[in-house]
Amino acid sequence: MLPPRGWNSYDSFSWTIDEAAFLHNAQIMADKLLPRGYQYAVIDFLWYRKNINGSSTNSYGFDNIDQWGRPFPDPDRFPSSKGGKGFKQIADKVHAMGLKFGIHLMNGINTQAVNASTPILDIGTGNAYVEDRRQWTARDIGLTHRTCAWMSKGFMSVNTDVGAGRAFLRSLYRQYAEWGVDFVKVDCIFGTDYSPKEIVAVSEVLKELERPVVLSISPGTKVTPALAENITRHVDMYRITGDDWDSWKDVLPHFDVARSFADAKKIGATGLQGRSWPDLDMLPFGRLTNAGVREGPHRSTNLTFDEQRTQMLLWSMAKSPLMYGGDLRHLDDDTFNLITHPTLLKINHHSENNKEFNHIQSERTSKSDELFNGSNSVDQTNNDRLVIGLSTCSDESASRWRSSSEDHICRSYETKKGNASFCISKSKLLPRSDGITLSNEENQAKFRLAGIDNDAGCLDASVSPWQASSASRSPMFSACEGHAKQVWELTEKGDLVSSYSGLCATVESNKEAERKTSGAQAWIATGNKGEIYVAFFNIDTVSRKIAVKVADLEKGVGIKLSRKHLCSCTEVWSGKSRSLMKGDISAVVSSHGSMLFEIQC
Repeated sequence: MLPPRGWNSYDSFSWTIDEAAFLHNAQIMADKLLPRGYQYAVIDFLWYRKNINGSSTNSYGFDNIDQWGRPFPDPDRFPSSKGGKGFKQIADKVHAMGLKFGIHLMNGINTQAVNASTPILDIGTGNAYVEDRRQWTARDIGLTHRTCAWMSKGFMSVNTDVGAGRAFLRSLYRQYAEWGVDFVKVDCIFGTDYSPKEIVAVSEVLKELERPVVLSISPGTKVTPALAENITRHVDMYRITGDDWDSWKDVLPHFDVARSFADAKKIGATGLQGRSWPDLDMLPFGRLTNAGVREGPHRSTNLTFDEQRTQMLLWSMAKSPLMYGGDLRHLDDDTFNLITHPTLLKINHHSENNKEFNHIQSERTSKSDELFNGSNSVDQTNNDRLVIGLSTCSDESASRWRSSSEDHICRSYETKKGNASFCISKSKLLPRSDGITLSNEENQAKFRLAGIDNDAGCLDASVSPWQASSASRSPMFSACEGHAKQVWELTEKGDLVSSYSGLCATVESNKEAERKTSGAQAWIATGNKGEIYVAFFNIDTVSRKIAVKVADLEKGVGIKLSRKHLCSCTEVWSGKSRSLMKGDISAVVSSHGSMLFEIQC
């Protein structure tokens, strides 16, 4: 399986997409983008929610669910779904265009179904699921202590340890397959909402279907290669960043994240249907809306064209899935030419050995700036701010927490001046938002945490998806509430464990968390016909001259260019040729801009 390409409705429609607008976008996609490999047309979240006054991203009581507790499309927005048809007619139309059809799903089960105790469909009998001589309902399988942290009124996890929980998932995904769904994006299941049992359970259910369905998981907040280690083989693609919107601040963190997954050999690692792909999120170009709002496309992207080109180049070099987010009804020529650029698409699908290349030279074009030799330099500004993160509890960085007193939890860390401690205040739990009270034993073992000098609230193990990737490294504090995402437990091993995700808290310095560079980066890759690709990225605020020595490049790609005079080197954006005989490749790159060189010998 190659990195999927397609169009997703979220960046341009939030959750307000309707049948007419979706099919219009799908037809344009079929006409213009399908010949370039874009094949998945995806309706993003809350397609089952009534778009009326009072409804919102976290409202209760506005969702359409059937007698078995499964969501069905809002008939006012998707009129062809009336009469229990679901998305069948829309999927048929999409398939007739030559495309594949996808939908967004929230992990688990709808809260309305749990509160209504809807029965669970046994797909083997067509009747209500019975086990141990009793009929099971949604209330029996909904984990009320694990509602989705950022949609707590809408969905909660399913108990996959019981047969009824697995039966519900089978009925859910079997229905989607019957509708003709080819792609599912399951949200609130990864990143800080990590739920490995449910990821595996959904993956196993999809394997049982007669037709392949691509499994994409989200969100990607605070995802590390360690967190993805035991998950990638169960999925086809997985988000590794927070939401990427149309600002340079959101694009910038993707460089470090993409590098870490390339270094960990996760690009194209074993996946559900052959290989799996780290997902850098959608391409927010063209006509867009805003995050989480009840409004369709009403503005143009805030990214400059140089920034869009830089983003598209990084996504291609990192072999990320390419999901365009803008309203295709307003697709302009420049954007079309960028997202269908033949060299970028060739790299995205048919290159290997994709990685960041550290052996570059870079200098600002202003005379007052110095030359940086070798690998990218680290910003030496004196910033010792600490960042709280999450990782798997097997990660070494997650240990060494301790109780320093009855009301403080601390962790030691090293500084240039010696060892120091980072401490958080310990406080009692608030009453649970679902009305369930904890036992005395649980109360003694679990607690909330707040910064000693922090009035922002309690340590929160789940970062809202409305928080963009640029903020994904921020301290995780939010208003104190009675949700499992703010419940922690200190183990005898010194792990500080989240009761919500089972992940462990880490502490690192700002310098460790955000790898500051000199303002220049480079990536390299090799093509399936012997091509060598070199990408220059200027992440500085001014123009920079960037150079790479041919000898270093040969070592990086493992190819000796013994007959350089016979090799062609073309800068892809301009189409201009360069000579390799001087022994280097160099160029002045504008602020937030990029250049791509293709070498053929």
